[in-house]
Amino acid sequence: MIEPRALLHRAPWGRAIPLVLVPLMLAASSFPGQYQVPIWYWLAGLAAAAVFLIGDRAPLATSIASSALAAVMFVGHAWGLAGLVPYLGAVGLAEAAMRVTERGRVVTATACWAVAVVTGLGTESYTDFWRTATAVEAVAAVGLPLLLGLYLRAQRELTQTYRLRAEEEAARARTAERTALARELHDLVAHHMASIVLRIGVARHVVADADPRVRGVLDDVHATASGALTDIRRLLAALRDPDLGQVALVEPDAIPAEIEAAAARTRAAGLTVDLAPLPDLTGLDAIGRLTLLRVVQESLTNAMKYADQAAAVTVRVTEGPDALVVDVTNRRRIAEGETTGDESRSGHGLVGMTERASLAGGTLAAGPDGTQWRVHAWLPAAGGVEGSAESEAGRPNRGTEDDR
Repeated sequence: MIEPRALLHRAPWGRAIPLVLVPLMLAASSFPGQYQVPIWYWLAGLAAAAVFLIGDRAPLATSIASSALAAVMFVGHAWGLAGLVPYLGAVGLAEAAMRVTERGRVVTATACWAVAVVTGLGTESYTDFWRTATAVEAVAAVGLPLLLGLYLRAQRELTQTYRLRAEEEAARARTAERTALARELHDLVAHHMASIVLRIGVARHVVADADPRVRGVLDDVHATASGALTDIRRLLAALRDPDLGQVALVEPDAIPAEIEAAAARTRAAGLTVDLAPLPDLTGLDAIGRLTLLRVVQESLTNAMKYADQAAAVTVRVTEGPDALVVDVTNRRRIAEGETTGDESRSGHGLVGMTERASLAGGTLAAGPDGTQWRVHAWLPAAGGVEGSAESEAGRPNRGTEDDR
């Protein structure tokens, strides 16, 4: 079902049609030496066509103005097609009845058009005013546009009701799916992860006197598993909440520690990480903070797989007027037989990061930049103004993105 109001939005030029038709109708009703449409009739007709242009913004005022101009033209009793020009007032009444919901305003517009119609019928000299045909003509001229407008308004409200109902059903379906996913995640992944954390903890006590390097590895695995379990619990809370934006998945104060931990794991793998101090992250909402953390973590994970260990991995998070810009760069490893170090590979890491950035309202691009591999993300602040010149300057190029 197409909403009537949407038809005018799809074809905004439709409101200018009367400005073309009215002069043609008036010109077609003029015959040199026999019948001339008066200049005042021309002015009233063109004014009525011009008023129609603002019908969508001020429907009541347009209807009243059209009715007043119609009353003036009805008195003239134009011949031929010119006699149809006053009925722009009927169109104005129909649109007012469709767009205006207050009953009093609709009654006002109807009364004004009724006065115009009765004025035209009362000034006719070639017929008797007090007759049944006059009453029928008046009721038809007023009632038909009124009923049409009310019908279109009812259709629009019905369409809106169906749309809201569909959105509610879709939201309920998404909630049900997320609840089912949270249940499976809790019963399977979280359970096994908790078991891993427990067993590693026992192993640390059993091999307390073992080589310090073994204890270091166990400590690192225990910390990593514990962090993963914490992330799973946060994700479970988010999945069970219908509104992800209200879930504090990662607190602002926890971001620096989490990023530093990711950098420490990368250094433990033999890479040098140049991590600049982070700016204030309180401007990001919960999803933005989680996205920032995951982008940095995934970028550093990819660096451990593909970066040249002889060069440093740089991590920069800079604060703009309404967004945070993340840049992670590293020198690409050149494998034996390669000359460019091309590491365009198929994978899900970059796809996931791009989807996260999109859900947070931002953008992400990743790919080779000379001898470097660069991940560039733009994440809007919670109160940022999108579309400003400054924010557009910080957005990455959304061109071809190489999966890594």
